[in-house]
Amino acid sequence: MPVVVVESPAKAKTINKYLGSDYTVLASYGHVRDLPPKDGSVDTDNDFAMTWEVGNDSRKHVKAIADALKDDNNLILATDPDREGEAISWHLEEALRKRRAIKKDTPVSRVVFNAITKSAVTEAMQNPRQVDEPLVEAYLARRALDYLVGFKLSPVLWRKLPGARSAGRVQSVCLRLIVEREEEIEAFNAQEYWSVRALLQTPRGKDFEARLTVLGGQKLDRMSLKDSTAAELAVQAVTSRNLSVKSVEAKPATRNPSAPFMTSTLQQEASRKFGMGARQCMNTAQRLYEAGLITYMRTDGIDMAPEAVMATRDTIKDRYGEEYIPKSPRMYKNKAKNAQEAHECIRPTDMNKDASQIKVSEPDQRKLYDLIWKRTIACQMEAARLERTTVDIASDDGQVELRATGQVVMFDGFMKVYEEGRDDVQDDDDKRLPQIMQGEAAVFSPKGLADQFNKAAGREGDVIEATRADNAILSDNAGVLALQHHTQPPPRYTEATLVKRMEELGIGRPSTYASVITTIQDREYVRKDKNRLFPEEKGRIVTIFLMNFFRKYVGYEFTANLEESLDDVSAGDQDYKEVLATFWRDFSAAIAETSDLRVSEVLDKLDAALAPQLYPPREDGSDPRICPKCGTGQLHLKTSRTGGFVGCGNYPECRYTRPLNGDSDDTGDVILGQDEHENDILLRKGRFGPYVQRGEITEDNKKPDRSSLPKGWDAAAMDLEKALTLLSLPRAIGLHPEGGEITSNFGRFGPYVMHQLPDEAKPVYANLKDPNDVFEIGMNRAVELLAEKRANPGRRGSAAAAKPLREMGEHPDGGAMNIMDGRYGPYVKWEKVNATLPKDVEPKDVTVEMAIELVNEKAAKKGTRKKTTKKTTKKKTTAK
Repeated sequence: MPVVVVESPAKAKTINKYLGSDYTVLASYGHVRDLPPKDGSVDTDNDFAMTWEVGNDSRKHVKAIADALKDDNNLILATDPDREGEAISWHLEEALRKRRAIKKDTPVSRVVFNAITKSAVTEAMQNPRQVDEPLVEAYLARRALDYLVGFKLSPVLWRKLPGARSAGRVQSVCLRLIVEREEEIEAFNAQEYWSVRALLQTPRGKDFEARLTVLGGQKLDRMSLKDSTAAELAVQAVTSRNLSVKSVEAKPATRNPSAPFMTSTLQQEASRKFGMGARQCMNTAQRLYEAGLITYMRTDGIDMAPEAVMATRDTIKDRYGEEYIPKSPRMYKNKAKNAQEAHECIRPTDMNKDASQIKVSEPDQRKLYDLIWKRTIACQMEAARLERTTVDIASDDGQVELRATGQVVMFDGFMKVYEEGRDDVQDDDDKRLPQIMQGEAAVFSPKGLADQFNKAAGREGDVIEATRADNAILSDNAGVLALQHHTQPPPRYTEATLVKRMEELGIGRPSTYASVITTIQDREYVRKDKNRLFPEEKGRIVTIFLMNFFRKYVGYEFTANLEESLDDVSAGDQDYKEVLATFWRDFSAAIAETSDLRVSEVLDKLDAALAPQLYPPREDGSDPRICPKCGTGQLHLKTSRTGGFVGCGNYPECRYTRPLNGDSDDTGDVILGQDEHENDILLRKGRFGPYVQRGEITEDNKKPDRSSLPKGWDAAAMDLEKALTLLSLPRAIGLHPEGGEITSNFGRFGPYVMHQLPDEAKPVYANLKDPNDVFEIGMNRAVELLAEKRANPGRRGSAAAAKPLREMGEHPDGGAMNIMDGRYGPYVKWEKVNATLPKDVEPKDVTVEMAIELVNEKAAKKGTRKKTTKKTTKKKTTAK
């Protein structure tokens, strides 16, 4: 009976269902070995020999596999069909040989399947092979490179830049993209321009909108109307002329569906449509794969298996009709050139099952499956047929021309099922135009553009108070409107657009994108706000350091070329040790040069390199490096554990600081007034937002009172009274009836009340919903909240325990049994035992006997059941 090894227990359970009792299916629980996190794990002086060790958590899993091989002398490695999966199989075989669990006569084979279905698993078992050495060598090269960069470059960062945490081969290049985009945004100078639109009407009374394209016989581009004067002249030129339709041109057009998903495009679309981060998307896809619902989710391939194409076409025919099927199947060419990415696209394993027909426990899984199903169906559907119409309207003298565009969907094709999302909003020319005939007159519509004018001018209602505002100009007859615009800086990256950019540059691989983007956020180099990625000060200073001392190794071209070399290794075209040797020769020299530098030398070099950005010219012509607070000290680049900043050289006498991207003329402080002891009460800007402070930091007062502004408090509305109220916290509410004082304050998780009874080891905290309650809550309400918290200590911020779906009565051993709704579906709860309901059982169908059986079985597995059931008629003594 062969022993089959996969990565996860969920995958093992699904495969065991297909293979049956003739096989023993076990899980390795991911990588079983890794390089020890210490210097010397990759010996650069000994042909890059690598020292591996089995992780503490993995030892019991390796032992379980070794024990199984004592009885069943046949090992089948069935890990994932990619480079990582191949590496896990290699590691496992090596670890088992070291334990001598694999004997000379033990057959060891490798099987791969792109989908966990009965047919795919059965076919894989009939076609075993050996572990793919080139794929393993590509893994070894990547792991060694990541180790060498991490363990050689990170200590340089720690020594030279206090607070910097790590650097990485792909991670640092990804961070550079985000930092450089932020620098583009900060350096951007918005330019004003105007556009002119008219609401026109056909002789049949139908309205349509057109934009000005020609003025004074000259074609306009976006920046032609530079100010309000030019815009006003343009409005007058349009309104003073009679207009007629110069030409009407209708062109047929087609729109083809997007290719099926690969890893990067799935991450991008899940981000656009659902706001899913890359890691969340991949975790959700992993669960769908392990449940046998989709094909393998780490792939660069966009081709589909022929049987999947035919199944998709059959589903289209059954659901939408033959007119939605192209005459021949659509073929999508795979751009990847190496063995690692020569996999199928991400698609459902059963095309007949849409999202409403699958059994999943989480909404995210159903949403992502629906996205994959629709994209796969759409990619084999007929193209959409459109008619795009362009209408040019001109004055008799040819001095003015306007253009109206629109389109009509003649046949929806694949758009009936799915349309790809967009990263950024684009001009919408999808409006449908009325019937317009060449040569007929075009007059201004009596409806006018009043609503749009009022909206642009910041007004409400239909009344036009004037025909000119700061950002809009409306003609007297209200039919022509000029609007002010400003050019916009490039948008900050979302996870979707960052993945897309990394893919374009050839940086990293689909399987690494999620972990790389997660790492730079965990390191606090980047933060995500409203789905956009912002570099933190720490991330900016690390990037600046690397760009000045290790520019080659955060270069886009260098990183992409290295990826190509690794692809050549996986294809068997290059020796991985040669790749490592070439990299290490130059990299070790760069490390050695930087190690000799003092921290002050590093900061001086970075300060000089950043001078144009850190110290821009001042309007009054004064020295931009003179401290604006003391007027004598020189500003310098400094570092701390939280990142880089600009500070005064007269420290500690002058404690002026500002962030790297701050205004050089702004101290950041607002004096709100003084307290009763004549201490200045300051409003300041900090790393985590605005806060108030009592007095300056001095040698005698190193930690002055501070308090962050609560959520919802506007810094612009702060005054002395509010600041003193914040600085007076914590607020004493009164004495608890059972002893001890109750206080209120703001904490890490928001506003709260706190109290500790004399016999309690720790205080009890009860969350408050409204920040104002910190200052207003009374004694009775505080006592009530604390009592509710003590009654339900495990539910932070909730006044009541979760309600059961059904109450099942008493267990024979005592204690209530209830059916609860959990994250992974409904379950039976009895004391500390939680037993999940079988997938095919609904809560309403559970009987008392079934509930008892489920919790008893779960308790026996956990070893928590200590009581005997009351069902027994004969008295027995139980062993203790």
